[in-house]
Amino acid sequence: MKKYIKLTIATFLLIVTNSCSNNTKSLINVEEVSPWCILGFDSLERTPKQRIAMLKEMGFTRYGYNRGKGEFGEMQKEFNLAKANNIEIVSVFVWLNAKRDSIGKLSPSNQTLLSNLELVEQKPTIWLSFSNNFFKELSQEESIELSIEMIQFVKLKADQLGCKLALYNHHGWFGNPHNQVKILEKLKDDSITMVYNFHHAQEYVNEFPEIVKKITPYLSFVNLNGVKKEGPQILPIGKGDYEFEMMEHLNKEGFNGPWGILGHVKTEDVQKVLKRNVDGLKQWNSN
Repeated sequence: MKKYIKLTIATFLLIVTNSCSNNTKSLINVEEVSPWCILGFDSLERTPKQRIAMLKEMGFTRYGYNRGKGEFGEMQKEFNLAKANNIEIVSVFVWLNAKRDSIGKLSPSNQTLLSNLELVEQKPTIWLSFSNNFFKELSQEESIELSIEMIQFVKLKADQLGCKLALYNHHGWFGNPHNQVKILEKLKDDSITMVYNFHHAQEYVNEFPEIVKKITPYLSFVNLNGVKKEGPQILPIGKGDYEFEMMEHLNKEGFNGPWGILGHVKTEDVQKVLKRNVDGLKQWNSN
């Protein structure tokens, strides 16, 4: 009888401990957050030197390099400046469009981007996404097979550069997280991960509790944003209806970063846009 009671108490304590652990919210260190979509989304049109200075002033130690206006003349300079200032460039965005990119051949701008990556010391993760024109008039299976072939082609180039590769959810067929999970299941390559973006999640809000269970094993990054079903697409963290709830679901499934915050507003000083998102993170930490 005594053994039974001891076992019952031990089991009870284990359940309580696990329950508390699962409900523990992960706080977010602002210094470890990565600003994203800040090139080409800045009314002040900062130079690389000014952008690095702004990030340092705000206390950021990392950020993502998006293609901005498609001009890569200063890309090497920016990477070198970031490294000299102890700022990590964690990601670079590669957008594939069927009008310009195909298996075995990338567009001139994408070729230039990859050539620049070959010449810099920092080797960010390539965040890869597809225009929906790749999948017009294709069946589900044909779309998956085409995605796999194209991803494997880009992965070969990423390996040669010393960069990792992650799938990025945008709009359309490739932006559907269910489709990305099917692609990753078929690829069977643990080195390829997934980036999930809250600013492309509006249509999946109702099913997010189920989606997060499927995507968490593949997640390497989550970019945060305010989320309302009816939009707008770009909204400060804390000004939506669902983002904190979505973050809780991610926590419960074991994901606690790394996180990104957005610039992504062309008509404003990006520092002010980032500040609003930082305030949203502070709201999350204080709740």
